Amino acid sequence: MKLNDTIVAQSTPNGVGAIGIIRLSGKESIKIVNTLFPSKDLTKVKSHTIHFGNIVFDNIIIDEVLVSVFKEPNSYTKENIVEISCHGSNYIIKKILSATIELGARVANKGEFTFRSFINGNIDLSQAEAVSDLISSNSENSHQIAINHVKGIFSKKIKQLRNDLINLSSLLELELDFSEEDVEFANRKQLEKLLDEILTFNNMLLESYKLNNVIKDGINVLILGKPNVGKSTILNGLLEDEKAIISDIPGTTRDILEDTITVGGNLLRFIDTAGIRNTDDLIERIGIKKALDQVKKASLILYVFDLNNTTLESIKNEQNHDFLVGKHIFFIGNKIDLKVDKKISEYFLKNSFQVISANSIEDINKIKNNLNSFISKNIVNQDSSIMINERHYLSLKNVNKSINSVKKNLNDKSNIDILALDIKYALNHLGEITGEISNEEILGNIFSKFCIGK
Repeated sequence: MKLNDTIVAQSTPNGVGAIGIIRLSGKESIKIVNTLFPSKDLTKVKSHTIHFGNIVFDNIIIDEVLVSVFKEPNSYTKENIVEISCHGSNYIIKKILSATIELGARVANKGEFTFRSFINGNIDLSQAEAVSDLISSNSENSHQIAINHVKGIFSKKIKQLRNDLINLSSLLELELDFSEEDVEFANRKQLEKLLDEILTFNNMLLESYKLNNVIKDGINVLILGKPNVGKSTILNGLLEDEKAIISDIPGTTRDILEDTITVGGNLLRFIDTAGIRNTDDLIERIGIKKALDQVKKASLILYVFDLNNTTLESIKNEQNHDFLVGKHIFFIGNKIDLKVDKKISEYFLKNSFQVISANSIEDINKIKNNLNSFISKNIVNQDSSIMINERHYLSLKNVNKSINSVKKNLNDKSNIDILALDIKYALNHLGEITGEISNEEILGNIFSKFCIGK
């Protein structure tokens, strides 16, 4: 990949739209666009300015446009950048692209604008990945995580961790240089304390990996219960859509039904399942097995009872199902609008279980509000600035391995060289996260996931 030439790409999605944006970056970008823009001499305008005029090529006016100019080094790529905002016609966009290419630009590779921003030191590798996450964010919380990473909050924490290790390494290197004189430059208790602090912080980052996946992919909310308790009706109410078939016939829902909605900034993935019961129907049994398999993946469970058709003993037995142990569960009594045994309703109220009518919009909204409140307090309650992805996770696992090795050999002065080597490994793994240490394979994999115009 050449980094000294000028690149061009469409930055808006393909297809007809109100506007299209064409972006150029490189030393010749202003000169190239200036050739097409007789309305003003762009080589003499100030940076971060916008100019109205025509794009003209071969003496033919292609379009009326707005041209934005960003001069090096004060741009996203730290190179000269020009953005042409034109009408969103495919024909117009292709004509402008062709004109810039004919004048010396080349079509950008996937993610090349962000890659140049990384290579030129405007952002680190973790921030570059966050740009992609920001584009694909689908909820308030996933958006906030990406924003924090783009701003470099996570990178600063990693660099702080790396600086602590560098200080530790320098002290041990001094001891290694003066090993024959039996001099101890680093207090072992202080070093051990520092290592424990690093491990604690590192483990916190590792724990955030699961949470990050939950936030990005959606929090799995499983709807369980016996047949005909109203699970599908509740699902349809939550989704505000007739997603599931509703019937009085037991066993109507035989397969997994799911869809997502955003509630209070959280992406919730609601999953309706086959009713849990003993049955001789082979297909229904497969559906029940699938339902129980989903329990393992669920972050939350809505366990639904039919208040009109159950007993207190049956309710207590269902509450104690083995597969519910260790799970966050909302017990919901449905069909409160029908005749309900007083003892059952009192039991639900005593245990703060929710009683609803699945046909009531107000009751369905109460479920959403209760879920959102619980999720905010118990699931998404960590610092969203320190969420990590799979690549970070693997690097931090290796950091932990190296640090634990250092702790093991810390008091053995004959192993100072091993200590220094383990710390070096840890530093390398941390450097992989921010891109201070990288290779073409890693970079190629990361930036291949970007669109061409970013």
